[in-house]
Amino acid sequence: MMAFEQIPKKDWYSILEADPSASVSDLKQKYQKLILMYHPDKQSADVPAGTVEECIQKFIEVDQAWKILGNEETKQEYDLQRHEDDLRNMGPVDARVYLEEMSWNEDDHSFSLSCRCGGKYSVSKDEAEEVTLISCDTCSLVIELLHYR
Repeated sequence: MMAFEQIPKKDWYSILEADPSASVSDLKQKYQKLILMYHPDKQSADVPAGTVEECIQKFIEVDQAWKILGNEETKQEYDLQRHEDDLRNMGPVDARVYLEEMSWNEDDHSFSLSCRCGGKYSVSKDEAEEVTLISCDTCSLVIELLHYR
């Protein structure tokens, strides 16, 4: 189970005020800036209680975002999940295909399958274990990747 699946879906990038294409170094800078800004010890005593609670909540969210995006493995899992969610929102699945039905490409260590539009569906060996939806590189069709159990 992925670490971030237990937490309600949030856009961790927007919490860090970062772009999904940002490097881990950029994400760290954003995290450090925000964690200082919202740190409970940095809040002045004359701030209303509701504002303090909002800052504490924001502090916790920023910390959670960094725990996911600051680690290459969990960041990759989160990015794959975001991509898959985007594909789900595109429309219905065109076909269900077993990984074993796809062609193996030794050069780039990926599996591929021709799409009816002439494009292709492709997934790396590592991603094949994580993703369930793959989009065509040319059209908007999506296939669901199945595994023999």
